[in-house]
Amino acid sequence: MAQLSSELNPLEPLLGVERSLAGKRWQLRPADDRLAQALAQQLELPAVLGRVLAARGVGLDEAAGYLEPTLKTALPDPSRFRDMDQAAERLAQAIRENERIAVFGDYDVDGATSTALMLRFMAAVGGQAEMYIPDRQREGYGPNAPALLELAAKGVGLVVTVDCGIAAHDALAAAAGAGLEVIVVDHHQAEPELPPARAIVNPNRLDEEPGYGQLAAVGVAFLLVIACNRCLRTAGWYQSRPEPDLMTWLDLVALGTVCDVVPLVGLNRALVAQGLKIMATRRNPGLKALADVAGLASRPGTYHAGFVLGPRVNAGGRVGQSDLGARLLSTNDAMEAQGIAAELDRLNTERRDIEAAVQEEALEQVEAALDGDKPGPILIAARGGWHPGVVGIVASRLKDRYRRPAFVIAMEDGIGKGSGRSLRGVDLGAAVIAARQEGLLMAGGGHAMAAGLTLAEDRLDEVSRFLSDRLAPQVAALGPVASLEIDAALGLSAATVEFLDLLDQAGPFGAGNPEPRFVLPAATLAFADVVGQDHVRCRLSTSDGGKLKAIAFRALERPLGRALLEARGARLHLAGHLRADEWRGRREVQMHIEDAAPAETI
Repeated sequence: MAQLSSELNPLEPLLGVERSLAGKRWQLRPADDRLAQALAQQLELPAVLGRVLAARGVGLDEAAGYLEPTLKTALPDPSRFRDMDQAAERLAQAIRENERIAVFGDYDVDGATSTALMLRFMAAVGGQAEMYIPDRQREGYGPNAPALLELAAKGVGLVVTVDCGIAAHDALAAAAGAGLEVIVVDHHQAEPELPPARAIVNPNRLDEEPGYGQLAAVGVAFLLVIACNRCLRTAGWYQSRPEPDLMTWLDLVALGTVCDVVPLVGLNRALVAQGLKIMATRRNPGLKALADVAGLASRPGTYHAGFVLGPRVNAGGRVGQSDLGARLLSTNDAMEAQGIAAELDRLNTERRDIEAAVQEEALEQVEAALDGDKPGPILIAARGGWHPGVVGIVASRLKDRYRRPAFVIAMEDGIGKGSGRSLRGVDLGAAVIAARQEGLLMAGGGHAMAAGLTLAEDRLDEVSRFLSDRLAPQVAALGPVASLEIDAALGLSAATVEFLDLLDQAGPFGAGNPEPRFVLPAATLAFADVVGQDHVRCRLSTSDGGKLKAIAFRALERPLGRALLEARGARLHLAGHLRADEWRGRREVQMHIEDAAPAETI
């Protein structure tokens, strides 16, 4: 049965765990217990689910809508955004007059989905559009003058940048000088001075009304599609052709939103909830082929989008051909989709090998710099020969391991190109922009949780000091010990498929709407072994006859994995997430173990 907050003191470490195997203090996620009980009664849900909702700030009035998020209530009028009407009207004009249009995208998942969305829309309404995805190693991130001038020379009259462009002052000035019009569709942090463009649609413009700054670029692109479609309808464009169903492309919006790790609240949550339903229909040939090559046969959720499909879409931009992801998601040719999906799957395997090598060297460099000391406000690892396509992933691993914002920088010919990942509460993007404004960086930008930069190698120490000084107060405010927030304690017998189905109603889960985390107190490890390269799978049991499958991913070389393998027959408190395990028509519950502690702590 569930153990609720009324039985536990939220000020005390949960189950007495002051320091788990991951070095974390377990604590109950804060929630209003009276509200939790009222939600459970009003919605006729188990009490533990009432607490899950209360802990996520769901009130009685919005509870029903929260459990069934709809775009009808969540979608704003696109015209509320600055420059949206100008962008939509100019794009509609280009479509009606059969101008050549180029979509200039980024090479990550948000960029690939944004590009594919724009291409699919323009193909559906009779527009003449092509894509341009810059080569990561040769051209770097975002619009560059040579590429834009090349498009102009080919006869392109309008460029729409997606997931990039807000900081491309020089490149867009060159385009304007050549008579090439540009519409910027972005979501990264903007500066007071905007680049020259026909229109700039970005909810994070400093002069924008607040409320939608958490949108991924693909969400902003979807709003532009809605606005442009409205312009075409008003102009009578659909009197002689069918009007497209924009909702059919929500699978792309969901994938990009999840993979860009933006908060799944408000409009984002509605977009993902509806988009996952479209994704389950497997209408997009590219997503279908990618799911097949990844062995994904179950109903897709945010986990599958973020950790199964997303990394493969990303693989082309990281270690292969930058436009593969966008090509996969925009094609209607099933055979072409199968070929690209197979290549992305191969590249993803190659990416993992490259990533592992860079990660090992980065860890050695960080450990040597620390020499037993505690880390400073930030971590920076830099070396020649590292593949720039994996530095962001390795930075994320360093951030998780040391609980510090981390940058990993690939050096080549005196120039460093790097990516940083941050912790919630530490605004990395603002710090990088400030460093660029100080003249310390050749290029740089991003948002709170992730940022990219380019610098001269001889300025690395100077940049490191600047970022450390700027971020030190925010890092200090995090506190000395990391905590692991847990929604409730459950007995194994409560972890049923029926409970999981009810839990899914509180989703989709992700950043800003954390997936519920439960602890199984004093679970006995009836069996544990290694599966794959470094995963540990288990069978759990309790004295009341409860049984449950469990797995700890990438745990073999960590204290968690070693403890699970050594604890056969012993008891551990286990913390993690409950997810569906579907195989050959059977649907069971499996725990994904994140952390553990000896049961003797209580």
